[in-house]
Amino acid sequence: MSYKFFTSRKQTPQSQPIAGRKAEMVKGRSGGYHFDPGMWTMLKRCLLIGTAQSTFYADKHELTGEFTQVVNQCVAADPARVAKEIAYASDGHAINNSAPIYALTLLSMGDSPDAKRAFIEIFPKVIRTGSHFYEWLSYSKALRGFGKVVRECGTAWLSNTNVKALAYQLLKYQQRHGFTNRDVLRLFHVKPATVEHQALYNWVVKGWDVLPKEAPAKSLEQIWWYEWLKRNPSQTKVAIAAGRLTHEMVAPIGEMDEGAWKLLMQDMPIGALLRNLGSLTEIGVLRAHYNKQLKYVASVLNDRNRLRKGRIHPIDVLKALKTYQSGGKLGRSKKTWNVIPRIVDILEKALEMSFETIPATGKTFLHAVDVSGSMSYYNVSSVNLTCAEIATVMALVSAKAEKNYAIRGFSTSFKDLGIMASDSFQSAMEKTTNQNFGGTDASCAYKWAIKHKFWADVICFWTDCESWAGTQPSQALEKYRRKVNPDVKAVYVTLAPYKLSLVDPKDPNSWDLGGFDPSMPRIIQAIANGDL
Repeated sequence: MSYKFFTSRKQTPQSQPIAGRKAEMVKGRSGGYHFDPGMWTMLKRCLLIGTAQSTFYADKHELTGEFTQVVNQCVAADPARVAKEIAYASDGHAINNSAPIYALTLLSMGDSPDAKRAFIEIFPKVIRTGSHFYEWLSYSKALRGFGKVVRECGTAWLSNTNVKALAYQLLKYQQRHGFTNRDVLRLFHVKPATVEHQALYNWVVKGWDVLPKEAPAKSLEQIWWYEWLKRNPSQTKVAIAAGRLTHEMVAPIGEMDEGAWKLLMQDMPIGALLRNLGSLTEIGVLRAHYNKQLKYVASVLNDRNRLRKGRIHPIDVLKALKTYQSGGKLGRSKKTWNVIPRIVDILEKALEMSFETIPATGKTFLHAVDVSGSMSYYNVSSVNLTCAEIATVMALVSAKAEKNYAIRGFSTSFKDLGIMASDSFQSAMEKTTNQNFGGTDASCAYKWAIKHKFWADVICFWTDCESWAGTQPSQALEKYRRKVNPDVKAVYVTLAPYKLSLVDPKDPNSWDLGGFDPSMPRIIQAIANGDL
């Protein structure tokens, strides 16, 4: 009797650590063994994805506890590097700005002078709006209190030399996260730097009574017209045109008819336009035969520069697409509307444009989309965008940028999803939604590619990384290199903030990328070209 059958195994079950490498591996919540991604990979992953949403395998409290621990470890090691990662995530790369703001608060709590300096340096890059400002204050109040560094940055934000811009923020966000404008002026004891600052602060505290009878200088013009509209709601269109008021300012106090919304749409920020397409359709501002209005929507949403300047994340567009396509059945609004096909087309194009790509590389890509049960359970937004759907969209963007590709889904088998580059994002998501099945075995993609001798220059996985069935993917990759393409590159895009990785840290041709970063397709193309 021989035990060679056991001692000579080259394929380790995912449920066990690789022999001789147990110290490098961690056990996932699903029972599979993975490599430890390290604190810096985890920092980037948590910043880009966020941890405020429970997943199939972990509660949001548990995930955020791990996020907090990772940030604190990284701040102790290199606060300047932490600041750089926070600023990158905040600049339109993270799914939203909440995770960067939370990490910024933790950075301010660092013990070293370097941590305080790093915090002060990136503060204005991360805290850009009144909403950001109040969210940061709420975290600071809960975690650390209002010490010197908080007071210094808070006072500087409220003393913005551009009084018009400051007035816009204080008007648009008069209260958030348990704070009001009046609260923060009292909290920071801000001294007005100019007469205009004094006039603004007076309005915050005393309202209309301290404003002049006629519209004042440009810095307070918008506030004046807002207060005037409160007293003259029948003159809504006059106030919108003269004061260039936004819908957030007007809707609670004005008389909102079709004419008012038409005026508002012309100056509506790109993010607000995305969120209000359904409402604008329901009201009648957007109609299938209103070519002028539809052309305007296209000119805004299909402008790559506007998308980038507005920090419009692809998930924002995807959320708008799914909500609009539903005709009002999804989302928080109780409004319903008849879907205008041209708006859907505009959103499809905007979604593709919101990702960053480069010209086709000429390489062959195999996209393996995780469609297991956990990827279908994990909802990333308020309109039930599952992780599997978002993974499909990101894979499809990469495929549309190239000519040679295959997109398949994996769970415990590797299945053709029927997705082609010619698919719309909506149809591709539907195909994925209809194919959710089974557990998770990342190695099955390599086994299929070996069996069918599928030549790929890059094999790209879109997954939550909680693989537990089958064999260790790193060993299956090694076998694929021996039997098909020795130079293949493997990319694992992790779409959940778990502390685990499918990438062998000793493999120079494997990459662990994290999150729903708009630059992900471009990064994958750069890897294919050998530029990374």
